[in-house]
Amino acid sequence: VQLQASGGGLVQAGGSLRLSCAASGRTFSRYNMGWFRQAPGKEREFVALISWTGRPTLYADSVKGRFTISRDNAKNTVYLEMNSLKPEDTAIYYCAAAQAISTIPRPYDYWGQGTLVTVSS
Repeated sequence: VQLQASGGGLVQAGGSLRLSCAASGRTFSRYNMGWFRQAPGKEREFVALISWTGRPTLYADSVKGRFTISRDNAKNTVYLEMNSLKPEDTAIYYCAAAQAISTIPRPYDYWGQGTLVTVSS
């Protein structure tokens, strides 16, 4: 599976962005998908995940109620809708694919290249 993340950019606090992660490969629909982020000087952290069936979904406490993860298996794409963005959401966002359901990076077999989200105050 090859992953290509897109949709990042510069947005003011309170604004919204939608990230997309396009996957190649016929087995995309069998993978659980996650979004992680990494801010400068910090470790990569879990943001959200969605199982291969679309349920369950899990979110980090810091984004719960503001971010929504979804997937369209027919389009081989997973999305991260981000609302009410805060400066502390600034990071490079990565999508990843795993056979396990996990909130830590290690079990994820495939990673996208990352897309930068910058939230100005």
